[in-house]
Amino acid sequence: MDAITNFFTWLVSAPFYCIFWIVIGFIAGALARRIVGARNAPFVADIVLGIIGAWVGGFIVGLFRPGGLDIGCGIGSFVTALIGAVVLILIGRVITGGVRR
Repeated sequence: MDAITNFFTWLVSAPFYCIFWIVIGFIAGALARRIVGARNAPFVADIVLGIIGAWVGGFIVGLFRPGGLDIGCGIGSFVTALIGAVVLILIGRVITGGVRR
């Protein structure tokens, strides 16, 4: 019975998680561009940068905390996405030879 309850809970909350990550991705991507002094980009690019940044940030946090980090949907998620987005921008600069984009 718990499996059915968990499934319906996930089914109802899934759209909210998607909306949450789109919003967090946009804010983290836009703020990361400001932090490193990168040129403004389209709205969708900031969302993608923030969401991929969250994955990268989660990997980085996992290196420092091998047991993992369950940060849920809060400020920890935002900070992780921001760190990952900043790292992505800096890696992009290294690959392109330091050109500001």
